[in-house]
Amino acid sequence: MDYGARAPEKIGADGRGLFITNEGNFMYGNASLSYYDIDSMRVENEVFRRTNTIKLGDVAQSMAIRNGLGYVVVNNSGIIFVIDLDTFELKGMIEGLLSPRYIHFLSDEKAYVTDLYAWHITIINPKTFEITGRIDVKIPGKNQPSTEQMVQYGDFVFTNCWSYDNKILVIDTRTDSVVKYIEVGKQPTSLALDRFGKIWTVTDGGYPGSPYGQEAPGLYRIDAATQRVDRAFMFRFGDRASEVCLNGTRDTLYFIKDHVWRMDVRSESLPEKPFLENMTGNYWYGLTVDPRTSEVYLADALDYVQPGWVFRYSARGGLLDSFQVGIIPGAFCFK
Repeated sequence: MDYGARAPEKIGADGRGLFITNEGNFMYGNASLSYYDIDSMRVENEVFRRTNTIKLGDVAQSMAIRNGLGYVVVNNSGIIFVIDLDTFELKGMIEGLLSPRYIHFLSDEKAYVTDLYAWHITIINPKTFEITGRIDVKIPGKNQPSTEQMVQYGDFVFTNCWSYDNKILVIDTRTDSVVKYIEVGKQPTSLALDRFGKIWTVTDGGYPGSPYGQEAPGLYRIDAATQRVDRAFMFRFGDRASEVCLNGTRDTLYFIKDHVWRMDVRSESLPEKPFLENMTGNYWYGLTVDPRTSEVYLADALDYVQPGWVFRYSARGGLLDSFQVGIIPGAFCFK
């Protein structure tokens, strides 16, 4: 860990805001955390390093909030930093992880952490910052899955297996064990649970020359109660698909397929026109929707070397603001 010589700065967050995790370049240790004040439209970059005088680490993957604390998952550093949401000050660290991706809270004293390379999901205590157990995710006779985002329906947590895989794992939280897997298309990238108990995922289909093969990407709808796919919307071969998310009332779905698309979750057909057209030709790298206002935020990683940009759109699709953040902005977390 790099302890810098600079003195800590006194910066903070008042009111509603949006955290942006900037991945940085793999093996360069230049991940960072940005904070955007929604009302004043002011952005502060490098808030973790400036406050704590240490670097965030290598590949900031995601962030989640629980009880006034922010849990920043740093993938290739194998660590989760726990920070105060208002001051950005470091409150603790969860170490001993291999390649953590996302955190999901089941209670104040229990959370799951998914992993890209470990063949398990780690169970932690968010209060003590300690590892308390592991869930074996090996599937006999199948590829050994990575695990990614998580959603919960009743006693069951669902997680997508993205890297060279095509499964959604179902975990019984009462026994901390995988009880089922659901097959979808190649490489499901993210998950969202709507208000009617349907889980949505979009697959990217792989890439040319992939050892796992390539197919047309698609949008899949899973009934959480029956744990079965009940609808598949297929895209064209070669479409660039990624990211699904919902509005605050969880009745409207947004997803990236070259452009940004929006649809009612009860619809049985894909929308005919995009909600936001991608006029730059760049690949949208991140997407989120404000749960209060339905404003849309999009991350553009540009060339994946220089600092990226975030664009803020109104619920009707008008551009409200744009601001520069760190290298490879990938995930968002509303405060």
